[in-house]
Amino acid sequence: MKVAVPRETAPGEARVAVVPEVLPKLQAAGIDVVIETGAGEGALSGDEAYVAKGATIATGPAALFDTSDVVCKVQAPTAVEAARYREGSAVVSFLQPAADLDLVRTLQERKLTAFSLDLLPRISRAQSMDALSSQATVSGYHATLVVATRLPKFFPMFMTAAGTVPPAKVLVLGAGVAGLQSIATARRLGAVVRAYDVRPAAREEVKSLGAAFVELELESQEGEGGYAREQSEDFLRRQRELIAKEVAASDAVITTAAVPGRQAPVLVTAEMVEQMSPGSVLFDLAAETGGNCELSRPGEDVVTGGGVTVIGARNVPSSMAVHASFLYARNVAELVSLMVHDGAFSPDFDDEIIAGTCVTRNGEVLHAPTRQLVEAAS
Repeated sequence: MKVAVPRETAPGEARVAVVPEVLPKLQAAGIDVVIETGAGEGALSGDEAYVAKGATIATGPAALFDTSDVVCKVQAPTAVEAARYREGSAVVSFLQPAADLDLVRTLQERKLTAFSLDLLPRISRAQSMDALSSQATVSGYHATLVVATRLPKFFPMFMTAAGTVPPAKVLVLGAGVAGLQSIATARRLGAVVRAYDVRPAAREEVKSLGAAFVELELESQEGEGGYAREQSEDFLRRQRELIAKEVAASDAVITTAAVPGRQAPVLVTAEMVEQMSPGSVLFDLAAETGGNCELSRPGEDVVTGGGVTVIGARNVPSSMAVHASFLYARNVAELVSLMVHDGAFSPDFDDEIIAGTCVTRNGEVLHAPTRQLVEAAS
């Protein structure tokens, strides 16, 4: 069985789907890996490092795709890229199929078996393949470091001869993987941290990291698989009213609330930002999916008239491409290895992990929500 790893073409994407460190695991499963030349440069993995671990370097699409059984990527391929893949082969990446129906149609036409890591079932057996969580870990950590450097205040308390400097007050909205990593990092840096999540189960996790959990008199919003479910506008309105005081009292706010496959909920309004002190910073990790803050713009910094900086995140894991790629590659290796039997690509579609991540197969769209969108657009 042969796996192809192309160079990522999305602007600003520095990650790579397979790093040299995971090649022995893939080879042990009977998988040969072909890497497009320069694919790992953004993650500081040169061609020579892949060759030293037994991979083959390809210099063009024909050598990369013509005999490959599976193509592994980080970002979804474009429809043009997918059209180059060998008909009947497979692709593994963050496809986010609902966002690109042209790609889904190309996957159908080429009879590609497409697996999307953002659809991975939230079960214990799939934890080692959970790329959403691994990349969220990177995002939460990086966001906190950015806030700490952009805030014109110390994070920790300092007791000096000139007087005592109080610690920064950080509010984290959303206590999923990214939120918990933000909390842990802010606490390690010495900030006083408060956090809120619509799921009551997050309370103990927040407290275990040394942060205070913000209690609001609202009903639980926990959905399937431990994710927060999509909230009604009435719930969000009441939530915003109650959270406004917490935002105003904070030096820094990190928002991480997201619902898979849905628009991010607006938690922080422009009016709330106006109530923050000059110099305060808000980092919106959900900016690419609509934003948790009304003022955030993906990839941009917005500075309000009151001197508050709103940072709109875009592809944060790529900012720490070395470890983000290492974690992602481990996830990919675990998933692909599950699809190999006796050295051949033979996924078991009775396995809930395989079935749950599969978007297209044999010219059909198997993922029901995506199929409905495709049919509605036809």
